[in-house]
Amino acid sequence: MADRSLVLIVASGAAWETGALRVLGEHPGVVVLKRCVDVDDLLAAATAGQADAAVLGIDAPGLDRAAVDHLRKHGIRPVAIAAGGPTLDGGRLRAARIGIHRVVTDDDLEALPEAVTTPETPATVVRPLPDGPPPVGPPPEHGPVAGQGGRVTVVWGPAGAPGRTTVAIGLAAEIAHRQRRTILVDADPYGGAVAQQLGILDEVSGLLAAARLAGSGQLADRLSSVQRGLDRHLSVVTGLPRGDRWVEVRAGALEHLLELAREQGEVVVDTGFCVEDDPGSDYGSRPGRNHLTLEALEVADEVLVVGSADPVGLSRLGRALVELRELTGARPVHVVVNRMRPTLGWSERDIAGMVTGFARVAGLHFLPDDQPAVDRALVAGRTLVEVGETPLGRALGRLADVLAPIPA
Repeated sequence: MADRSLVLIVASGAAWETGALRVLGEHPGVVVLKRCVDVDDLLAAATAGQADAAVLGIDAPGLDRAAVDHLRKHGIRPVAIAAGGPTLDGGRLRAARIGIHRVVTDDDLEALPEAVTTPETPATVVRPLPDGPPPVGPPPEHGPVAGQGGRVTVVWGPAGAPGRTTVAIGLAAEIAHRQRRTILVDADPYGGAVAQQLGILDEVSGLLAAARLAGSGQLADRLSSVQRGLDRHLSVVTGLPRGDRWVEVRAGALEHLLELAREQGEVVVDTGFCVEDDPGSDYGSRPGRNHLTLEALEVADEVLVVGSADPVGLSRLGRALVELRELTGARPVHVVVNRMRPTLGWSERDIAGMVTGFARVAGLHFLPDDQPAVDRALVAGRTLVEVGETPLGRALGRLADVLAPIPA
């Protein structure tokens, strides 16, 4: 069967299934490998790596961008079936939004064998109907356009509460204080704390809402609806209300969110501590729990690694820098040593010697142990910028000067 295309099909009870099976069965270059019960069954079958194409209804429950990405990960070309006739409206547009570049209408099923046997090209729609919407090309290349938007700065750090969330909030507030449009995203898969620290009483998680919109291809149009504005320049995408809800964020959703957000301005992301990949994620449609942190690091323009200044914290920081080296490549990594205090008996020069022994860093920054300022901000549900002049606030301002300098 080397010269035949092996096809998976999921119709979810649609009327076009019988006709699709007939035209595929009559074509000498096609073999229907399996009729799947639903999208989850399709994704499970895809992991076997035997199929070449998948035929599925554009309105099949569970069909979203993550499902399409899963199919392509295993070398399977998705082909969508949309409603035909004079009622054709958004089927092809929805297909393009979730990454399906080939659509056949249910009143033109004779085009289906060609669609499943032809390798994918930038062309998106097979035999578009007259007067229908123009073909929609593949999504644009990722990354900010020169001269527009901002950068994605990911705040990461090892276990032990080194202060990732405090640094992320403080950095975002300082950048916004410089009249720069800033979006703070809480992407901690173990349960976000940004909303609690800022006193945001919101029953709707911005991250979960963004994941749902990304899956349906609507996030670009409704990005503002997942943000909670704090002032004219700073907004927040709140995180998971409970750690167990990470399963509701499919792979690719956070990446899509961050790419759209950086088109609007500077983006600061608070992440989890663990970057271990779950090997079991390769055998199912769901990624591992740490995929949110890994996706954020993949998208990041700059990575900020936070560690605490005590012996345990510095030991964890050193191991974290070694672990991070394989994930970040040549991208800049800035190290923030948090809670510096004279009682430890170490100078900044002493700690710099320890840190640089583990990795070459783009910048090394020190934040003082300013618990009174942190407590005032936490109790009031405010940022450090809002509570007034403090040693920690000044140090975060210097950090913002390096990561997001004001243009001349």
